[in-house]
Parts: sequence; structure tokens; C-alpha cells
Amino acid sequence: MNDVLPLLPTTMVGAYPRPSWFTQQLDGRDVREAFKSLHHEEAFRDAVRTVVGEQQEAGLDVCTDGQMWFDDYAMGIGAFFWYWFERVGGFGHEKLEHPARSRTEGKDAFTLDESGGVAVRGPIERGPVRLAELYGIAAGVAQRPIKACVGAGPLQLSTMAHFESGPVKNRFDLSAALADVFRAELENLVAAGCRHVQLEDLGAWVPNVTRADRDFEWVTSTVDRLFAGLDGGVERCWHFCLGNAWGSRAEGLTRGGYGNVLPRYFDVDVDAFVLDFACRDMADVGVLADLPADKGVHAGVIDVRNLEVEQPDQVAERIRAVLAVIGAERVTLTTDCGMKQLPRTVARAKLRSLAAGAAIVRGELTGER
Repeated sequence: MNDVLPLLPTTMVGAYPRPSWFTQQLDGRDVREAFKSLHHEEAFRDAVRTVVGEQQEAGLDVCTDGQMWFDDYAMGIGAFFWYWFERVGGFGHEKLEHPARSRTEGKDAFTLDESGGVAVRGPIERGPVRLAELYGIAAGVAQRPIKACVGAGPLQLSTMAHFESGPVKNRFDLSAALADVFRAELENLVAAGCRHVQLEDLGAWVPNVTRADRDFEWVTSTVDRLFAGLDGGVERCWHFCLGNAWGSRAEGLTRGGYGNVLPRYFDVDVDAFVLDFACRDMADVGVLADLPADKGVHAGVIDVRNLEVEQPDQVAERIRAVLAVIGAERVTLTTDCGMKQLPRTVARAKLRSLAAGAAIVRGELTGER
């Protein structure tokens, strides 16, 4: 496996479209339980091999397992929330109304209806999430490094809870308990050889909704609880998603764009912020001018919220907009978000354009085409 990355390395965010023949669902089960079925395990491993292979063929430098362990639940992005609720002790498994639904109007209402809410009924305890084992399946068939995409996260999950019974009574205590669960999973990933981990938690936007200044500190301390001191030379990334439920942009939640929240997190103990630029025509790239010297950016230059297949020259223009603000040595190029809701044909083509656009600009910088 080649772990030496080129200038402007390419990657993607998390989820990739399932092959049409991979119809098995975990339905809340431990993957070890599901794999007692020979056909389920065989299909799962074949699906991972297929989607990793398509990313490699497209030219990505760092791949993902496509999150084939996400079931085909609502929102167009699979079990982004429910994979965790179903496997971490203390939660009910039925979908309730989102706690904020009665206070939400406009475009975001549909997103909350899709995501729903969950009951907290007992102590929060680590269950069979198995991120290290899932990483091992992908790494075993990959010729490129595999990035583990971990989401949703403790902040976002804690805002979906109805506190019915048990020792946890509020979102602050819940996020702390979940952070310890996620931290244990991250440590197992690093021990398994993973060198790229990405937190996909929309919690960064919560202060936009609560309008409580203390929530910036809550978000910061929770992410630090996950990442601080994580050993093993791992790249720690945090995705500030702009929404992706059936192509939505979560306009209420993300009002004001990155300039409204990102500077409040410049001291968070991460190595890179993963930011969706393409879906807003690169409008927010100026925020990178003040990025601390110890932080990099994974810049989204592929819009996953529509079916247009960008041409390499179009992608190259987006990359140049990023490099006008920040040095290329601090930039990784990525899709804006996960691609699960796209047709596979479109996803493959978008990734090829991502790699081709990166090659154009890389050639301009190095003089080698």
C-alpha cells in the first residue's frame, strides 16, 4: 500500500452508493451476528471490495469503505444516526419525532421529519459498533489508505434525544457519555492501523440554533474529548456538513455559512476541517485566510447534492479558488459530503472528475502534466 500522498491528495466523504445487488440489511444487528449468514458476509465483503475498487480506479489517493454497514434507512444517507442508536446501550430503537420538530418551519422541517428522534432510557454503554473490524475489511482489499468516517457524532446525536428514564438527563451529559464511547472506537481504529479518521458531526452548527454562546465551548470540549492525545500519527479530521438529506442544504441550521462558526473552533484539537464549498459555488473559501498554521483543510470541490457531473476543468477552477486563499501543502481535495444518495454511475463519474481536476492543478504547480 502506498502511504505517501501527492500534493493536493484526493479523497471523499464517507458513504458511497450501494451496489444494486447488495440488498442485505443489518437491521440493528451486530455485524458478527449478521455474518453468521454466509450469504450476508459474502455480499458485504464483495460490496466493500467493489466500492473501494471504484474509488481507486477513479484515482482517489485516500479511500473509504463506502459505509456499507449503513442500512437503507430514511434521509438518503442510510443509518447515519441509527447505526449508533441501535448499538450503543441506553437508547430505544423506535423512531420518535425530533425534539425540535415543533419549533421548526420551512425547508428544514422535512429533514427533521426524516431524521426523527430517539428515547434515552438507561445508562449509555458501549456496544458492538465494531469500527476497527469494519476498517479491517476495507483495508484488507485496498491498495490505497482507508479513511474511517465516523458519524454521526456525540454532539449531533445528543440533540435528537428524549430523556425518558435512566441516569442521563440532558444533552451535555449525553454527549460526554457518547464521546467516551466514540473515543474507545477511535483508539481501536488507530490500533488496527488506521491513519485517517474523520468525525462527521453537525454539532458545530448547534449554537446557530440555540443562540447560546456557551454551546461553542460545549462543542469544542466534546470534540477535544474525542481527539486530544490520539496517538499513532493519525490525521484527525472534522466534517462541517451543510446538510445532505435527499440533497437538502439545512439552510436554517447552517445560516451564515462557515464564517459564522468556523473561527470559533480554530483552537479545537484536530488536524483538518472538512468543508463543503462546491454546493455554494465556493462562496465561503475566504474563511480559510485566517486558518491557524497548524490546521489544514479538506476542501469540497464536488457538489454531491445534484446529478451534474462536473468536468475536470470546472473542478480545477474550484481548486484554484481554494489555493488563492491557502497554500496547496495544507489542502486535501474531497467531495462536499457522502454520495450514498447518488446513482452509482454519477458517483463514479464525479470521482473521476475530482481526480482529473486535481491532476490539472497539480501539474500547474509542479510543472509536470
